Amino acid sequence: MVQAFIAMATVIAGFYFNISATEWMLQILATGVVLSIEGLNTAVEKIADFIHPEYNERIGFIKDIAAGSVVFASLAALAIGIIIYSPKILIVFTAR
Repeated sequence: MVQAFIAMATVIAGFYFNISATEWMLQILATGVVLSIEGLNTAVEKIADFIHPEYNERIGFIKDIAAGSVVFASLAALAIGIIIYSPKILIVFTAR
């Protein structure tokens, strides 16, 4: 849910700052990767809960690995967002 909100915010920011076609492609790719990996993470968690409904240390470790992949994808997407938007935001603040 948080990822979907951030995705919508970046689309709005893209239109507001009039980003280039290349920047749009990178932003869409980053968003797609994060949302896809989040979907895979959810699938892993649901399968793990189905196979072993009670708490299990090894299942918990598997879930942690899947959640970690979302964190790495999100950090990469954040870096792309910083690269795209920081110069544009700095121009807005320095123009005042």
